Amino acid sequence: MIVPTRNEARNLEVVLPAVAAVRPAVHEVLVVDGNSTDGTVETARRVLPDVRIVRQTRKGKGNAMACGFAAATGDVLVMFDADGSADPQEIPRFVQALVDGADFAKGSRFTKGGGSEDITLLRKSGNAGLNLVANTLFGTRYTDLCYGYNAFWADILPLLDLPPVDLPPHPDDGMYWGDGFEIETVLNCRVAAAGLTITEVPSVERERMFGETNLRTFADGTRVLRTLAAERRRAGRDDHAPAAAPPVVASAPPVAPPERPRPAPQPVGVEAATLPPHLGVRSDRSRVRYAWGEEAS
Repeated sequence: MIVPTRNEARNLEVVLPAVAAVRPAVHEVLVVDGNSTDGTVETARRVLPDVRIVRQTRKGKGNAMACGFAAATGDVLVMFDADGSADPQEIPRFVQALVDGADFAKGSRFTKGGGSEDITLLRKSGNAGLNLVANTLFGTRYTDLCYGYNAFWADILPLLDLPPVDLPPHPDDGMYWGDGFEIETVLNCRVAAAGLTITEVPSVERERMFGETNLRTFADGTRVLRTLAAERRRAGRDDHAPAAAPPVVASAPPVAPPERPRPAPQPVGVEAATLPPHLGVRSDRSRVRYAWGEEAS
């Protein structure tokens, strides 16, 4: 499980014990910190002693996620916000969707069984409009483009083509494309453009516990539109990109995903002597483990 943080100490007091309660479904928890000043790292170590702390190499949520992906050792990567809005009890649903054949399990508040305690009518309407744009551009059937609770097999990382975590900071204090909050839209676009199997998983969004949200309805909506346009242009430049595979509901009949080599982990600022190598391939044995809910990152 990858948990990006920046000054989330109060939330981690509640979130990390809740995550620990769903073990053994969660194999490892990586808190990826972006220079917090409120004791976030110390709090994480205190409430979850075996947490792995990863230091961001640059700024931005996208870079935090990429650093976590690179440091994780599990076959399955779960994207999990630190603000308390995501329910860790839903993690087995995401893992099961992958075991049943998906490459990418996409959380949705607007498919049957999902919901939100936090979304406003304006944000809901904007999300619906952005879904329409994304589905038109990529041939998908997303119902909740702007939701960041997702999980995927680690072996698809090379297809996502995120900025390498060991790049130096961007000149003039800027950010590389994919390092910022556009990361979630970028991932949704790239898994679709790559023709991967996408399954939507019902999820209930809860209210943020402490602190203020970084969401800005109009600014964020504009950013997502720009991201969709940029990713459509990027996909159009790839002459070998297969047709997009539209998402299916979690109860759809399973389709076995292809076997692919796992990528080697990239160097990041993780506080550990060594990083274990990723496993070689998705094996039938590993799928049995996940089917029993024993392991995910």
